[in-house]
Amino acid sequence: MATSIVKLLFLSVTIFISISPATSSSAGLEKGFLLCFQAVLGSNTTSGVVFTRNSSSYVPLLQSSIRNSRFLVSSVQKPTLIVTPHNLFHLQLALLCSKKNSLQVRVRSGGHDYEGLSYVSYSHVPFLIIDLINLRSISINMKEESAWVQSGATLGELYYAIANKSKVHGFPAGSCPTVGVGGHLSGGGFGTIFRKYGLASDNIIDAQIIDVNGKILNRKQMGEDLFWAIRGGGGSSFGVITSWKIKLVHVPSNVTIFDVSRTLNQGASDLLHKWQTIAPKLPSELFLHTVVGVVNSASQGGKTVIVSFTGLYLGTAEKLLPLMQNSFPELGLQLNNFTQMTWIQSVLYFANFPIDGSLEVLLQRNQTSPSSKAKSDYVKEPIPLLGLEGLWKMLLMENSSLLLILTPYGGVMNEISESETPFPYRKGNLYGIQYSVNTGSNEEMQKHIDWIRRLYAYMAEYVSKWPRQAYVNYRDLDLGVNRGNSSYEEAKSWGLKYFNKNFQRLAQVKARVDPGNFFRNEQSIPPL
Repeated sequence: MATSIVKLLFLSVTIFISISPATSSSAGLEKGFLLCFQAVLGSNTTSGVVFTRNSSSYVPLLQSSIRNSRFLVSSVQKPTLIVTPHNLFHLQLALLCSKKNSLQVRVRSGGHDYEGLSYVSYSHVPFLIIDLINLRSISINMKEESAWVQSGATLGELYYAIANKSKVHGFPAGSCPTVGVGGHLSGGGFGTIFRKYGLASDNIIDAQIIDVNGKILNRKQMGEDLFWAIRGGGGSSFGVITSWKIKLVHVPSNVTIFDVSRTLNQGASDLLHKWQTIAPKLPSELFLHTVVGVVNSASQGGKTVIVSFTGLYLGTAEKLLPLMQNSFPELGLQLNNFTQMTWIQSVLYFANFPIDGSLEVLLQRNQTSPSSKAKSDYVKEPIPLLGLEGLWKMLLMENSSLLLILTPYGGVMNEISESETPFPYRKGNLYGIQYSVNTGSNEEMQKHIDWIRRLYAYMAEYVSKWPRQAYVNYRDLDLGVNRGNSSYEEAKSWGLKYFNKNFQRLAQVKARVDPGNFFRNEQSIPPL
């Protein structure tokens, strides 16, 4: 009965809005949207839901989920309005009023988009942000070993909720607790146990989306093509995904962590060279990634490269020791290098929190992040030592904080077809690379961005080709951008790099569910 009433109300609202006059101009668009919203819910109902630029809450709300201070500068275009729906009807109404008033829409979950596409626009057209901060409920069903998670929740909130229900369940998603569930899951999502259980998107069993017509659809109602597309194809191209049903995975009562670092003088080059062939072939229970950075050194011209080898093993230290001594004896690991802890403590560890501290830190949403620029690559053949030495020279040239994170593939990722979801990079990839540099002040920013572009150009010889693969959750506008309503052929410049052969199917799904390309941004899927 309640569902029927909601459908009837939504139908009446749709008819009302469709016969109401539209407006133009920036001020007119704002006024038109507010009149549209208030006409349905009453003049006082926008309070706490819709925020104009004149609102005292506008700037704090806008900045609350900007995770990259590169987008805090005054030259970045700001939204005409920010909408924080308290329920799905608010969200439906926001979409309908946006369409009526020709406002583009950006949907923000956690705000970690590397190019800010969930809250900025480079096209200089009026837009609004739908911020899902109020839609973040989590409902866990231990009998089913599943959970419904709204898109506005963070990974930290999800991990906290799971830990409060079970000590032997987890979820294979990322290590940064302030990342929003909505963007992370819709782009793939990997973390410390993905070699055992696959990506976050591989463990989605249902979802709820509001489409371009304002209809609320579950998996059965949306159909398998759209359900396929939103699990790795970037959900913002197809609608507003409001919640996900995920499958929880089993984790042992104790896991084992280790972390050892080596500089160039301590043999880091040879160790990393060997790591390339070892890490992807280790048992799926063992995740061994490397982080490359630069540190001060008194003996090597003032600074040197350092490589950290950090592992998580789904088992005990006693079982891990012979495994590491047999597969990678050069690291010289001993039992005292290992620390046993619960899985949720490993979440704290990888988030750089004390493992014996309160889990409440996972609920913190505010995070001050420096200005940065990132890029990504995939490696299919080991980089030779000569190539690594050239890489070290590039890193030592840069005078800002930088980081390379090398994530090993293999394990269950080799067993999942590249077309199972839009995320195609499975078997045949040794590891992925994330490059990141702190771009500093506005005056210094372009210099550091130019450096990371030179680094990316240097690496071309050693990474995947035709296409040069990239990870959509490490968004990079250098790969190409849409210009207005870009065609499929134009968008292939970046689309093939993220999705390879799956890009065509994504564009075909887009044409079916959003033929008018209402949900669009600088790297959204175009209709085909």
